[in-house]
Amino acid sequence: MARKPAAGTPATAVLADQRVDHTLHPYDVSPDAPNYGALVAQALGIEPERVFKTLIAEVDSALVVAVVPVTGELDLKALAQAAGGKRATLADRAAAERSSGYVRGGISPLGQRKKLPTVVDSSALALDRMFISAGRRGLQVAVAPDDLIRLTDAVTADIRT
Repeated sequence: MARKPAAGTPATAVLADQRVDHTLHPYDVSPDAPNYGALVAQALGIEPERVFKTLIAEVDSALVVAVVPVTGELDLKALAQAAGGKRATLADRAAAERSSGYVRGGISPLGQRKKLPTVVDSSALALDRMFISAGRRGLQVAVAPDDLIRLTDAVTADIRT
């Protein structure tokens, strides 16, 4: 699908350049709202299990991207193990924004400024399409999990609680 100029982000550019089948889904939810992910799913009229959040964590002092369903929390111990480390903590907001090139509420696992090791929760493998941030607040993109995994060179693991 061709990228829409008004919605163009580094994430959507990657999808367009790689000719990956995807659809864009705008929504209007405040990034500071409690239960943000559930509200995004509701605004899009989809099951919350299909909406994934992108978090940046530090595993043994190295940044790692974690993609988990909004219906759960990131299991830092499981992330550390999946990334081959011993200890994980959520990255500082400024470090996550600086590394990814995106702002909180709009961080996408695709098109990040620095390519980081990526771990996608294995629950994504059961879906035909998953929704992730398209690289800006108020815009999700639906992609096949296999495409996301391929484009990010991700590994899959059970990383949610």
